[in-house]
Amino acid sequence: MNALRLIWAGFRMNLKMLGTSSFFMLTAVVQPVIFATVAYYMFRSGGRAGTLLYASLGAGMMGVWSTTLFASGGMIQWQRWQGTLELGVASPPTMGLLYLPFSLANAFTGMYALAATLVWGRLVFGVPLRLAHPFQFALALPATVIALGLMGLVLASTFVLYRNANALANLLEYPVWIASGLVFSTSLLPAWTRPISWILPPYWGILALRRAALGGDVWGPLTMVLVAGAAYGVVSFFTFRVFEHRARARATLSLT
Repeated sequence: MNALRLIWAGFRMNLKMLGTSSFFMLTAVVQPVIFATVAYYMFRSGGRAGTLLYASLGAGMMGVWSTTLFASGGMIQWQRWQGTLELGVASPPTMGLLYLPFSLANAFTGMYALAATLVWGRLVFGVPLRLAHPFQFALALPATVIALGLMGLVLASTFVLYRNANALANLLEYPVWIASGLVFSTSLLPAWTRPISWILPPYWGILALRRAALGGDVWGPLTMVLVAGAAYGVVSFFTFRVFEHRARARATLSLT
């Protein structure tokens, strides 16, 4: 119960903090619509049925990943700048549990990106929103968001040790888009990239969402989303512990 209260309190607090960040609001509110517009014009000439819905789901997931990536890394940097990172490290809960609700809140706000993309496409481009498997879609969406939040938690742990880890966050945005098949099918990529795609929750997440929307087996990709998310959650607790210990040893937590 203490852990659940901690997660709920951290979740609410981070939502309030994110609402005051103009950069985050730009990333979460405006950027997904831009992605969606570009994707629609790219795919509008496609001859297959469901092409625009395929593109809209990919564009929405691009926004979810961007929001999760920058906010999950930024939450450590913001606390370092405000001088509260040391208090978080010294608190009784482990850092993984302490920052888990922050990362989940980041991914949760990214759900707006997908919703805004679908609504924008429906109102402006007339993209149909008829889902082949509505129930599976309702399951796949939160599962994907939570898995991305846990993946973002692993990335956030690097900011504990490396103050300039934001360079890593900037580097990972576009490769993950490509390797996950958010823009185009991964079948167009070289064969050696397939294992990279398989370890990424966005790959299985977008596969589950597209099959739930357009038809196909959803349970296989949905299971892999849950497995990948759980794996990243376990890894994040380990990396937080290791990076916290090394940051303490080097005395690099604070900016002073």
